[in-house]
Amino acid sequence: MTTRRKFLTSAAIAAPAALAAPALAASTIRWRMQTYAGPALAEHVIKPAIDSFNKIAGDQMQIELYFADQLVPTGELFRAMQKGTIDAVQSDDDSMASPTEVTVFGGYFPFASRYSLDVPVLFNQYGLNEIWDAEYSKVGVKHISAGAWDPCHFATKDPITSLADLKGKRVFTFPTAGRFLTQFGVVPVTLPWEDIEVAMQTGELDGIAWSGITEDYTVGWADVTNYFLTNNISGAWAGSFFANMDRYNELPAHLQELLKVCMDQSHYYRQWWYWGGEASLRVDGTKMQLTSIPDEEWATVESAAHVFWDEIAAESETKAKVVEIFKKYNADMEKAGRPYRYG
Repeated sequence: MTTRRKFLTSAAIAAPAALAAPALAASTIRWRMQTYAGPALAEHVIKPAIDSFNKIAGDQMQIELYFADQLVPTGELFRAMQKGTIDAVQSDDDSMASPTEVTVFGGYFPFASRYSLDVPVLFNQYGLNEIWDAEYSKVGVKHISAGAWDPCHFATKDPITSLADLKGKRVFTFPTAGRFLTQFGVVPVTLPWEDIEVAMQTGELDGIAWSGITEDYTVGWADVTNYFLTNNISGAWAGSFFANMDRYNELPAHLQELLKVCMDQSHYYRQWWYWGGEASLRVDGTKMQLTSIPDEEWATVESAAHVFWDEIAAESETKAKVVEIFKKYNADMEKAGRPYRYG
């Protein structure tokens, strides 16, 4: 891996118009960003935003986008960004193993959300932004913004129609989700993202609990699994954009603002892409048969999640604060009723 670049100052940007083009080209700020997503998925979850940023920023700044594990393994993303080996990351906290008190809540924290809109509301209106900003500032990383992805469902070789069917199943999933699911007999398996399709074909894996049905179709997993479980353990994946703090602080204010705007546009894109895709592929998709665990049986999983929340809250003051926000938010949604919560 190459060492981080030392960028020129922005003084050249103030050069006379006649000299602006060559001066800007010579002083272009160049960042390297790695996403958790493979190429097919990145076409939707990150590439449009980076393409827009580069088009608008022009000679002032360009971001080189790398896909899952291209520069470093996903589990090393945080350390590489913190050291400045790469400049920015798109990931959840859990997958990139960030050494913060909020890491456990990234990705799929069991039943923390029911719908994708829950995530931005939790961050922007219920105080999670401030907690994430404080935690990452302590370790030299800028938390730019958080947003929602798809819900977490099982895609499996064999049909799942009861909790008993989960026992012994080797499943690729996120660290915290795996920790939660072990009580139901699931065997969490950690593999590089690009190896999952082959692992399903060879029998190394029995299933995947990493996404909703949109990703299953987009990345090819629907071609190697036979069933899709309609019950989910979370309504939306919570992920973020991060940057090395020194690199971020070196940017002029207008480029910092452009980063935020383009990241927010990425969050918006995913809101409708996933929401529409999850519905249309359940209705019109032809590659996986839908199965369900009865609601009364699945309710025991939701109850177990609340016990899990309390176990996490007992680990630290910051974790307890986040869990209290989840409890407050979900209680508010229940009281608000339809369309915020049903039944």
